[in-house]
Amino acid sequence: MIDKHNREINYLRISITDRCNLRCVYCMPKEGVSFIGHEDILKYEEILRIVNVAVNTGVTKVRVTGGEPLVRRGVLEFLSSLMKVDGLKDVSLTTNGVLLEDCAERIFDAGIRRINVSLDTLAPGKYRDITRGGALDGVIRGIRKAYRTGFSPIKINVVAIQGFNDGEILDFAKLTIDRPYQVRFIEFMPIGDPALENDLGYLSNNEVMQRIRGLGPLEPVTTETARMGGPARLYTLKGALGKIGFISAMSHGFCSSCNRLRLTADGHLRACLLADEPTADLKTPLRSGCTDSELEALIQDLISRKPHSYKTDCNQGYRRKCAANMSSIGG
Repeated sequence: MIDKHNREINYLRISITDRCNLRCVYCMPKEGVSFIGHEDILKYEEILRIVNVAVNTGVTKVRVTGGEPLVRRGVLEFLSSLMKVDGLKDVSLTTNGVLLEDCAERIFDAGIRRINVSLDTLAPGKYRDITRGGALDGVIRGIRKAYRTGFSPIKINVVAIQGFNDGEILDFAKLTIDRPYQVRFIEFMPIGDPALENDLGYLSNNEVMQRIRGLGPLEPVTTETARMGGPARLYTLKGALGKIGFISAMSHGFCSSCNRLRLTADGHLRACLLADEPTADLKTPLRSGCTDSELEALIQDLISRKPHSYKTDCNQGYRRKCAANMSSIGG
């Protein structure tokens, strides 16, 4: 479906849970988290029905997220069912990698071939600090297991944070030299209370790119692989097997080409990550017996109200405090 700003809306991100086995400082508060109740979270059958209807509006690409999607019981069977939805051309998964070593082969057997792993540091102590207790070794083993299993591409998402991991930028870039990983540097987005309270430092991708050029020239990727990369601008170091991506939502907004909708675990469809409105409650109509046509009309109406852009300006001290934390939105 084409929205009123001439964008083709064909990508749906699905948060299947707001729960996570980590407690990253920019994503979740240290304590006092109020999780969605079991009865309030969408059932897998309800999600699949929404996806089938969304395909009728033009959705061809789905990414499963959380929280941490692998902590939800039955997720592997759900992924297998999702792969069977007629009309979907691309299904992928985002994970923090903690459970990836144990689940990689079963995820692959379910039909998933593309996977994103969130990883913000290669230093065990820093990883433990930013995740409030996580163990880095298990995540590294999970990435290696995913590589051996045959996932391609394996995207490693790095939120660049001034004063935290800015000293590791070259280490992350070097991961692409000997392995066909796609390391993607994502500008820190101050969304929700945790990010604001921890006073984490913004670092522009312009600065990240400049530092990586210390390893050699960055050559733009202009193949079909790059066009499928979404908002990431892709580059390679000379002779490297992998790619380096830059997602610069704060310094170089890409709202004009945004093709996404986001389904939260409690059944709300969001038109924009940064804006709390417009949204559409799909769970209530679903559980009240709405028809597929009525559900499709709700999705189409939200697409028609999708905003052209959302103003961000980190250079002038911009801070975003939206009602929902990142863990409940699905990123």
